[in-house]
Amino acid sequence: MKSSLIVQLFLWGAATVSASPVHNSIYKKPLYKRLKLVDLAQFGEGFHTITLEEAKANAAKNNAEHAGLLSGITGSNSKAANTVVHNTAASTDSGNNATAVKAAAAGNCTSPATRVEWRSLSDADKLAFVGAIKCLMNLPPSGAYSSAGSTSRYEDLVAVHSIMTDSIHMVAQFLPWHRYYVHVFESMLRDECSYAGPMTWWNEPLDAGHFSTSPVFGADTFGSAPLKTSDNQGTCIDDGAFSNLTLHIGGERCLSRAVDETATTQCSTDFVNSCNSNNKYSDMESCSEFGPHGYGHNGIGAVMSFVSISPGDPVFFMHHGFVDHSYVLWQNADLTNRLNQVNGCTDSACSSQLTADYVLSSQGLRPEVKVSDVLDTQGGYLCYVYDS
Repeated sequence: MKSSLIVQLFLWGAATVSASPVHNSIYKKPLYKRLKLVDLAQFGEGFHTITLEEAKANAAKNNAEHAGLLSGITGSNSKAANTVVHNTAASTDSGNNATAVKAAAAGNCTSPATRVEWRSLSDADKLAFVGAIKCLMNLPPSGAYSSAGSTSRYEDLVAVHSIMTDSIHMVAQFLPWHRYYVHVFESMLRDECSYAGPMTWWNEPLDAGHFSTSPVFGADTFGSAPLKTSDNQGTCIDDGAFSNLTLHIGGERCLSRAVDETATTQCSTDFVNSCNSNNKYSDMESCSEFGPHGYGHNGIGAVMSFVSISPGDPVFFMHHGFVDHSYVLWQNADLTNRLNQVNGCTDSACSSQLTADYVLSSQGLRPEVKVSDVLDTQGGYLCYVYDS
C-alpha cells in the first residue's frame, strides 16, 4: 500500500511538471528532462560595474572639471573636429547592406547600410543571420589560434577576444576596438558565409529587467535565456540554433546562460543617458563599459559573464551592437566636438594616452586599422547607421 502511494505521488508529480506552464513558453520539453545545470563559479567574478547613482555623480563631477579645463583654453587652439554632415538616407534593402560593406572597403561611404534592431528584422533575415553564424561554426579554423583551442572559424573570433582581453577592457580603446571587432565579425559573415542581410543589434533598454522573455531569445534563433537558479547555477542551452553547442576556448563547456534580472534592469535608457551626459570621451567610455555594458554581460550570465570568452555566446554581438549604438548616440549629440574625440589610458599603468593613431588589431582575422578609421561609422572604412 505504501509503495503504491509513492508510485501514485511520483506519477502525479511528473504529470504536474509536464503540464505546468514553464517560465518561457518556447520550452517544449518537461523541466525534469530539459535542465542541465552548470556551476557559475567557473565563470569568475564577471564584469566590473558601477551603480547608476555613481554614474550620475561621476558625470556631474567630470563635467565640472572638464568645463574648468576648457575655460583655461584661449584663442583658436582647439582640438575639436569640423562639423560633419552625415547622409541619413540609408537603406534597409539586403542588397544595399552588402554593397555598403564593399563600398567601405573601397574607402567611400555614400549609401550606408542600416543596422536593424532585432524586432524589426524580418523572420527570413533572422534565420539567415543565425544561419550565417552557424556557418562560421561549421567552417574549419584557420589554424592560427590552435594554441587557444579554436576548433572552428567562429572560435577563431572568440580566441582573438580571449588573447587580447587585457588590452581591450578597462582601457580607453574599449569602444573603438569593439566597434572594429563587430565589423570584423560582420565581414566574416558576409565574406565567408555569404550573408547578405542587414547587420542587426539589440535595443536592450526595451527589455531592461526582463531579458529572459526578450524576443531575441527565440526557439528558432538564439535559444532560451533561463534565469539563474536559487543555488547559483546556470543552464546549458538545448534549444535554438545553438542548441547543445560545445565551446572550447578557455576549456570545454556547454553554451550556458543564467539570467539575473536585477542586473538587466540596469541596461536602461536612464543609465545610457547618464553615461552619455559626460562631455569627455574617457569619462563616457568608462561609464558605458562599467555601466550598461557590464550589466548586460552579467545579466545574461554564465558564458556571457566570463570576460575573456564571452563571445562564445553569439548574443555577444547583439549586445555589443547596443553598446556601439550608445556610443553613436554620444557622438551624434555633438559631432563637432565628439566625433573624433579620443583620450584616456591605453593600459592599466596609464603609460600612454589613446590617440587617433592607436592601432587596432584582430590578430590576423582582418587587417589592422587605426582608431581614426573607426571613429566615424560613415567615414569610409565603416559604412553604417542605426535604424533608431
